[in-house]
Amino acid sequence: MNGSVGPMRVLVTGGSGLVGRAIERVVKEEKLLAKHSSDTRAVFERHRPTHVIHLAAMVGGLFRNMRQNLDFWRNNVFINDNVLQAAHDFDVVKVVSCLSTCIFPDKTTYPIDESMIHNGPPHETNFGYAYAKRMIDVQNRALFQQYGRRYTAVIPTNVFGPHDNYNIEDGHVLPGLIHKTYLAKKEGTPLQVWGSGRALRQFIYSLDLARLFLWVLREYDEVEPIILSVGEEDELSIKFAADAVVEALGFEGDVIYDTSKADGQFKKTASNAKLRKYLPDFKFTPFRAAIKETCDWFVANYDSARK
Repeated sequence: MNGSVGPMRVLVTGGSGLVGRAIERVVKEEKLLAKHSSDTRAVFERHRPTHVIHLAAMVGGLFRNMRQNLDFWRNNVFINDNVLQAAHDFDVVKVVSCLSTCIFPDKTTYPIDESMIHNGPPHETNFGYAYAKRMIDVQNRALFQQYGRRYTAVIPTNVFGPHDNYNIEDGHVLPGLIHKTYLAKKEGTPLQVWGSGRALRQFIYSLDLARLFLWVLREYDEVEPIILSVGEEDELSIKFAADAVVEALGFEGDVIYDTSKADGQFKKTASNAKLRKYLPDFKFTPFRAAIKETCDWFVANYDSARK
């Protein structure tokens, strides 16, 4: 892949997941993939990357996070230190890591922006994951201060698209909804949506995120993270998202909201003002069109999809 900084050899950690597969599709050729942990150094030794897109992580939805905060903390701290230290040791020019809006303080003013990451404790449901991801920013700043490394991170809002994890118990909200709606249609049963449906989220299609990731890799020169998101005006309720899934899959049964299940944070409204300063004309895929593409992919790939 050639960018503005000359030929790159790009290593994508966690390259087989949702965002990695989207980046692969956008680049149109297989990039070098790495799993995390003990083989990290061997992968760097073998491929000698000049640039790294670091996606490898232990991830899960609200309910899995609530059960396994220690596992999320330990595994992600290990993964991130392995990758960032190996990148430094092998003289990698640039690393772009992936954070999440769920790492921001629970008690905050909205919209949240890049300067607010460390301003207070994260939501109690996923504090293990959130603190581990925050430490990437700490490590990037320290690598810059001590060695002048320009390693950075992006903060996407809720990502969805083909190749997601559609596990109903442990997946994120949209892929879980897509799988549940598919099964409800097939079995002729009502669709049960967990929570009230009132919680608000900004969703970003994985292919839009992939295009932005590659822009960050080639052009963005700050160490401070950048939020990659649709605007505040495009924040949607879970009910709106569920309705879009129902429409895309042609489900005609009853939809029931199970209010005994947690909603998680009511909202995490993020500002994309910094992104818009750099890319004022970037066009995001309209939400319903992206949902339709995602649902069509899931139906066509049901047997092989992660679930």
